Amino acid sequence: MRILIVKTSSLGDVIHNLPVVSDILRHFPEAVIDWVVEESFAAIPRLHPGVEEVIPVALRRWRKNLFNSATWAEVGSVRHQLQLKNYDIVLDTQGLLKSALISLQAHGTKCGYDADSAREPVAARFYERRYTVSKTAHAVTRNRLLAGAALGYAADSPVDFGIAAAKSSAAWLPGKPYVVLLTATSRDDKLWPETHWLELARRLKEQGFIAILPGGSAIERERAARLAASLPEAIAAPPMALPELAGLLSGASAVVGVDTGLSHLAVALNVPTVAIYTATDPGLTGVFGCGYHKNLGGKSQMPSVQAVLEALQPALG
Repeated sequence: MRILIVKTSSLGDVIHNLPVVSDILRHFPEAVIDWVVEESFAAIPRLHPGVEEVIPVALRRWRKNLFNSATWAEVGSVRHQLQLKNYDIVLDTQGLLKSALISLQAHGTKCGYDADSAREPVAARFYERRYTVSKTAHAVTRNRLLAGAALGYAADSPVDFGIAAAKSSAAWLPGKPYVVLLTATSRDDKLWPETHWLELARRLKEQGFIAILPGGSAIERERAARLAASLPEAIAAPPMALPELAGLLSGASAVVGVDTGLSHLAVALNVPTVAIYTATDPGLTGVFGCGYHKNLGGKSQMPSVQAVLEALQPALG
């Protein structure tokens, strides 16, 4: 059986879809699975040994360069790549118009959410087989239930993200246990106050843990450097690609993060994780897995430093 999964973005959504691969291979060990994903997140499905081929697309970049001939050359190349194989199932777990249109380019039975279940109901028009999946279920569960319905199995086993990453051996890492603090997110209203991060890092230092603060953009790295400069032994991490970040997270004693895809990556790697929510409800898209994890806060809520420390203690001892 050959299966194509279409789940292009965002980082957290792509991570939430990893258990689908594990589920399929549990029921169909000989299945060959390919995955279409946004180019900036292609490293995530590549972490799963059950994914044979990752097919990157660049929808975000293409939209900004619609009148560029190179854009259409890339689009044509991806379309050609999608049509090289005959798939038994083309499974769109994104449920958006853009993902449904990508699915149409591949040869195989198109499967996805029905109109009442899809994030964009119009997407259901492009599937040959449509399935009802509760919108009140967590995103991980929705993905698993859709795949199970399309392939005829019950998605009721424990969640298995199926990925691992070797612990980083970067020369700049401390020779002591460390906790990764993920202070950056896509919206300012999702941020946790810098004074809270400073207090948390100082309290962790008293327990023997060094704070490491990654940052993606220049603004995020500037914040990380500013925080680290006020903390003894804390480290503002250098720029890192996703595989390097996975290695950093794997070596951490714990991770504390705001509403960001890297918090989900930490849970997928089975690293103890506390996720802080200040503007969104974690019920449907909070961190979710089998290892130790805790969601704190929610819409218009601001978890305290003490609440985060208490949530961390089962992981840190």
